[in-house]
Amino acid sequence: MPKEIEKKFLVIDNSWENYVVGKILLKQAYIAITEDCIVRVRLSDKKAWLTVKGKQIGFTRTEFEYEIPLREGVELLKEFSHEKQIIKTRFFLECKGYEWIVDVFDGNNEGLVIAEIELRSEKSKFFMPEWVGEDVTTDFKYTNLHLVEHPFNKWEK
Repeated sequence: MPKEIEKKFLVIDNSWENYVVGKILLKQAYIAITEDCIVRVRLSDKKAWLTVKGKQIGFTRTEFEYEIPLREGVELLKEFSHEKQIIKTRFFLECKGYEWIVDVFDGNNEGLVIAEIELRSEKSKFFMPEWVGEDVTTDFKYTNLHLVEHPFNKWEK
C-alpha cells in the first residue's frame, strides 16, 4: 500500500529561493471527507490528479494518487469545491542533496509559506536548511484540509 511520509515546517525567510529548480501553480479542493479518508482533486495548468489519503499516524499516511484528464479535474473542482479552494505556488528545491517543496499560498491563505520534505521512513535523517522553522507536521491547523475551512488570513496574528 503506498505511503506518504513527510515532514512539514514553517518557512522563516526567503533564502530558500536560492535552491529553486522548478515551480507550478496548483488549485485544489476536497470533494469527500470522512473520518477515515479524504478525496482531493488538484489542478495545474496542464494536469489534474485525484488523491485519496488515509488518516495520518505520526507523519505517515496511506496515499493513492491518480492522474485524471484535465477536463474532468476542472469539472470536479467546479462541481464539488463550492468556492473553497486552496491556491498555491509549489516550488521544487534541491538543497544540499535533498529535495524539498515550498508551498507559497495565495487567495485566502496568502502569507502562509510551508516547506515539506518526503522521506523513505519516519527514521530517515535529513538536512535542515537555515530557512526552515517550526515543525508543524502534526499540527492539524496547517493542513490544506483545515485551511479550506479556516483560511490563514482569518487567523489571529
